[in-house]
Amino acid sequence: MNNPLNRRTLLRATGATALGAAAATALPPEVLATEPHAPPQGQQRDTAFRHGVASGDPLPDSVLLWTRISPTPEAVPGSGVGPDVEVRWEVATDASFRTVVASGVTRTGPGRDHTVKVDVTGLAPATSYSYRFLFEGQLSPAGTTKTAPATDAALSRLRLGVVSCSNWQAGHFAAYRYLAERGDLDAVVHLGDYIYEYAPGDFPLGWSVRPHDPPHETITLADYRRRHAQYKTDPDLQRLHATCPLIATWDDHEVSNDAWADGAQNHTPGTEGDYAARKLASHRAYFEWMPVRNAGDRIYRRLRFGRLAELSLLDLRSYRSQQTKPLNGDVDNPDRTITGREQMSWLLDGLLGTTAQWKLVGTSVMVSPVLVPPLPADLTGPLLELLGLPREGGAVLTDQWDGYAADRRRLLRALADNEVRDTVFLTGDIHSSWACDVPLDAGSYPLSRSVATELVCTSVTSDNIDDLLGVPPRTASIPLENGIRALNRHVRWVEYDSHGASVLEVTPGAVQMDWYYVADRTKRDSAVSCARSCRVRSGSQRIQRGWHPIT
Repeated sequence: MNNPLNRRTLLRATGATALGAAAATALPPEVLATEPHAPPQGQQRDTAFRHGVASGDPLPDSVLLWTRISPTPEAVPGSGVGPDVEVRWEVATDASFRTVVASGVTRTGPGRDHTVKVDVTGLAPATSYSYRFLFEGQLSPAGTTKTAPATDAALSRLRLGVVSCSNWQAGHFAAYRYLAERGDLDAVVHLGDYIYEYAPGDFPLGWSVRPHDPPHETITLADYRRRHAQYKTDPDLQRLHATCPLIATWDDHEVSNDAWADGAQNHTPGTEGDYAARKLASHRAYFEWMPVRNAGDRIYRRLRFGRLAELSLLDLRSYRSQQTKPLNGDVDNPDRTITGREQMSWLLDGLLGTTAQWKLVGTSVMVSPVLVPPLPADLTGPLLELLGLPREGGAVLTDQWDGYAADRRRLLRALADNEVRDTVFLTGDIHSSWACDVPLDAGSYPLSRSVATELVCTSVTSDNIDDLLGVPPRTASIPLENGIRALNRHVRWVEYDSHGASVLEVTPGAVQMDWYYVADRTKRDSAVSCARSCRVRSGSQRIQRGWHPIT
């Protein structure tokens, strides 16, 4: 078995209605294992709606609404007990619910962990709504959501929050609080690692700001349900969910670290059972607890925002080949894939066929090459291939698209050959901030043209360089950042130390991302400030730095 150098090791070393089809899938008995437990510390006990409300995946005429009911004291998340109950939902055009435009009743029970997911249809495009749930005389908190504009609408602006990597143990969610307080977002895009699977204190430094529940690594369906439930008791995450719709995809920690189609770095079959059963359990819990649209186990999908933008969200874990070792020529093997063949065809069809101006692609791991060093493939590729080395240069982070170079070449070549403009990759995973041009050939850039750009949000809380090395921020990381940029000239900006959230504004003339950093991730009331703005002008395919924050 290969033992790839994963991104965390490198950082340490170098510094549909309720539930959907997946929720009804039969699971093996060992996956359904449960254990009695009390609600996590701080979880409310006096309301049926202690996990808040949420909305997601807005379409022009519909939006998903979500909540979780605690109908009896013993019906705690993951317990598998409690009665089947009916829950009423209401959608109104006003906060006082005087004008209810849609309502209904749905059933839930222990088979779906008492979660509720309703696809409300018949709504008006580009319209804000209030929503709430009612159960046995109790009202849920009221949430606000917004439908997408009509497919052919001329839109002057789209504003999205962009986040990833929110490890409960590593800190508080002040970044979520900041996005909720803005009050000007059309939606929030979460690019993966919404939850983490590790046991308390297990990752990465052996300590935590607040411990995980359950008090062990998540393996079974009950475990994943409890972990999702714990995250949804966070007041700032609840507030964000209640403020605007979420558009989310998963990365690896929703299952297990450095996952691929048939396994994960953080899964040991001998002691943790069958990986396929674990993956099925984690996906089922995800679809129960998240306001996302899914067709069976498929999560990759598109959402359109008028003629201005179309967002393609990828699943880069479920179909990928196992990661290879760093500096291994196997990254060029055309039989290896990060997307799977079906998803790649779907992605290319969308990028080449859309009538939207901006093609936004939500990818949980970096597309841009980060090579040591990048080499001109046309000149050195045949020799490197003969030596068994990567033809484009030294691929170290093989959990990213660098480890699946044939898929990346196919994608970028399609953009170049078909003259596709205004493609922007939105990325998470790497616990740092990046702004990159995406060149057709990194080794000869800037002579080789850029065919897209990539904007990478940092982690909400998950550890980065200074945390892993135990050094003050903006010390050890600065030489690393300078070295990365010197070797990879298409990397226009990188910052390895800070935590926070990003805000993306899309207009016909440009796409701009602002990076907002928290002063102290261990404090819930941490101050938040804008650190950097980068812009991509329409048609330019290149990053411009130094713009003022969006207001």
